[in-house]
Amino acid sequence: MQATVLQFGGLLGDPIFLALVALMLLLVFFAYLLVRRTLLSLREGYDEGYR
Repeated sequence: MQATVLQFGGLLGDPIFLALVALMLLLVFFAYLLVRRTLLSLREGYDEGYR
């Protein structure tokens, strides 16, 4: 258990690892917003076309 904690401690000090994690989080957040906006616009278009 102690070795695992030390390995994570080493990763948290690595700037390249932190940059990759930040980049992945940004990509996931961007993808979420893109899909959300697309689906909302699609539903709005269907509702407007139905009227």
